[in-house]
Amino acid sequence: MLKELQIDGGWTLREYINNEAAGIAVPASVPGDLYSDLLRAGRTDDPYYRDNELAALKLSENDYIYETVFSAGDDIPGRDRAVLTFHGLDTLAEIYLNGTVIGHADNMHRTWTFDVKEYLKHDDNHLAVIFRSPVKYIRKRYEEKPLEGTEDAMRGFPYLRKAHCMFGWDWGPRLPGCGIFRPVCLTAYDTAKIGSVYVHQEHSEGRVTLRFDTEAEYAASEREAGSLRWIAEITDPDGMQIAAGSASEAFEIESPQLWYPAGYGAQPLYTVRITLHDGGSVLDTWERRIGLRTMSVSREKDEYGESFAHTVNGISIFAMGADYIPEDSLIARTGPDRTRRLLEDARAANHNCIRVWGGGYYPEDWFYDICDELGLIVWQDLMFACAAYDLTPEFEANIRAEAEDNIKRLRHHASLGLWCGNNEMEQFAAEGQWVNNSELKAYYTRMYEEIFPEIAERLDPQTFYWPASPSSGGGFDEPNDENRGDVHYWDVWHGNKPFTEYRKFRFRYLSEFGFQSFPPVSTIETFTEPEDRNIYSYVMEKHQRNASANGKIASYMSQTYLYPSDFETIVYASQLLQAQAIRYGVEHFRRHRGRCMGTVVWQLNDCWPVASWSSIDYCGRWKALHYYEKRFFAPVLLSCEEEGILTQDTNPNAEPYEVKKSVRFNVSNETLTEKTVTVIWQLADSSGRCRTEIKETVCVPPLSAVWLDRADLKEADLYEDHVSYRLEEDGKEISSGSVLFCQPKYYRFRNPELSWRLEGDEIVVTASAYAKDVEIRNENEDMILSDNYFDMEPGEKRVRILRGTPDGIRLRSNFDIR
Repeated sequence: MLKELQIDGGWTLREYINNEAAGIAVPASVPGDLYSDLLRAGRTDDPYYRDNELAALKLSENDYIYETVFSAGDDIPGRDRAVLTFHGLDTLAEIYLNGTVIGHADNMHRTWTFDVKEYLKHDDNHLAVIFRSPVKYIRKRYEEKPLEGTEDAMRGFPYLRKAHCMFGWDWGPRLPGCGIFRPVCLTAYDTAKIGSVYVHQEHSEGRVTLRFDTEAEYAASEREAGSLRWIAEITDPDGMQIAAGSASEAFEIESPQLWYPAGYGAQPLYTVRITLHDGGSVLDTWERRIGLRTMSVSREKDEYGESFAHTVNGISIFAMGADYIPEDSLIARTGPDRTRRLLEDARAANHNCIRVWGGGYYPEDWFYDICDELGLIVWQDLMFACAAYDLTPEFEANIRAEAEDNIKRLRHHASLGLWCGNNEMEQFAAEGQWVNNSELKAYYTRMYEEIFPEIAERLDPQTFYWPASPSSGGGFDEPNDENRGDVHYWDVWHGNKPFTEYRKFRFRYLSEFGFQSFPPVSTIETFTEPEDRNIYSYVMEKHQRNASANGKIASYMSQTYLYPSDFETIVYASQLLQAQAIRYGVEHFRRHRGRCMGTVVWQLNDCWPVASWSSIDYCGRWKALHYYEKRFFAPVLLSCEEEGILTQDTNPNAEPYEVKKSVRFNVSNETLTEKTVTVIWQLADSSGRCRTEIKETVCVPPLSAVWLDRADLKEADLYEDHVSYRLEEDGKEISSGSVLFCQPKYYRFRNPELSWRLEGDEIVVTASAYAKDVEIRNENEDMILSDNYFDMEPGEKRVRILRGTPDGIRLRSNFDIR
């Protein structure tokens, strides 16, 4: 059996100047990162506070050395082979063992393994890792030969295989840093160990057949397989072993428990255990959890163009989720518990998928384990984004090894939905941005349409490969086509278009679209002083990385709400803007299910406290958008396509005209069963007095969206009346909302005199008039509720406390934006 030693203790960190360690050593964590170590040692200030990022960036101009001394014991040095594995080196590293250079690293996204038997001692092994400055490196490379990428990141970043967003993005700081961010392992073995295992699944009626491709790594090159045997054992989700035998044979599983995305079925996971034997000895073990399912992307010609939909076990699903970025610019602050909370919060908002964006780094194994458990389909970008790349032979060899490392590591996961070559590069190459000459364009094609699909097909043939996001399938063929492939749509926000602009399109699959807001005030207080709390202050704009975006928020706000009188109200109004913008889009696209089959919102999370497109801020606080997502991503949704000022002319004073006022309801059923539901809606005034009420029973087939007839409401007062609606199943409300015919700033809200009382784990909210976007806050703004930012008619609404304590409860609504 192989021996493995984790080298995670006794590490220190110092600057490295003129090829020698300098200054006082400080304790270092492995896994960890430079900034976290220096911060813990009191050698730097919190880089997220005010503008401390600027001083922290200067630290990345230096080289650093990490050192430790470890004992290998008596057993390890005597084995046939000993290898030292670094699962994550960030990024430009020279590795020394007992004074000898054993290797170099230049790619954060790879696993680095070095043979060390000849250098290893029983005791007092000195291990050193020297990290060279990533900032100096990219600066020098750019000066030698300019290579362009997004203007939001530091020049030269495409030259280094390091998370691009560490050099800055339009939501992230410039904190490139360095460090040993994943475990370091010393492994010793005789004869052989397991190199990799691939699990093939063949599905037929009532049965799944598993086959295994196995690969061994031999202790000596002259070794042959000889007496090596591979044994496979399969355990079902209930913990019962259901099969065992030679891994070279096929294993048939009768009546399999199939894995489904959230909302479409359960997520049972089988355990596969592969052992490598030499005679009667077990040499090594590989054990993983897998889900039995077929998973691909359906691309079928139809009357609109070509479909694009995740298809699992024969079911084409409507993808509802968000784009995921690195959880923290200080990697040491991440961990399984934090990731689980984030992904469980995504699932709580009815997400069924998540896109891992290509400008960060490949997440830890636990990320995918949790997605397997929660039923979140993973759209996995390869780590290339918004940049041109110089495909030298050395760079090609590097990225080939990177792709192979990560495909082998992740391919067994039930949640893995597709491999995607890059983020936005086909689109920009087609436009001549960054990829601005024929050589770079040829490099693009070689990377994403030849190298990576070949590797994916060879190592993971059962997972769909897509060349870029957005794309229509490659070849620079209209990569943002409305009628094929996936789309990034940014005219709402970057293009300053109104929310209703979404209704002009019937995209097949949106993998990016979004709208910014400020994080809750309690989060803002973590990086500001009271004098900073103005959205145009120096510090607030240091925590806003999208050019002129605070002004953009203010512009949209001026079109929608009365002028807020204080900072807290501006924050609240910004979150409502964000939530309403994305609601307009998602509800519209869900109404066109079948033609559109995916809405993945930019973005789920933040990597530091910042104004951004996230629905959950850096501190884990839910913004209004996340509660809205819980409602508009619900399996069964009632939505309203209203006509009013916003859908016709936003300035009726310029040329008077008769504003059309109507409503048309749609029920989306993203479940596998037919739903018989009752649509109830009423026309009411701002006091809540009902003028008209309509009830209609509707049968909605599974996986469909059904329209009701449009209702003309000429009699409605443009500024005094609204439509409130709800959907009931078996007498229980399952979806609800309200719409106005004018902008909220023009609507004549009455003071709803909101009040609350606590009954057990429920907050009971009372309103005396119609109230829109009722927000319930506790003192720390960290309470998670069953519903929030909701509309209500006069009366009571009960909301359950899911997390946090009801200390210092405060209520407000649209009426308070003034």
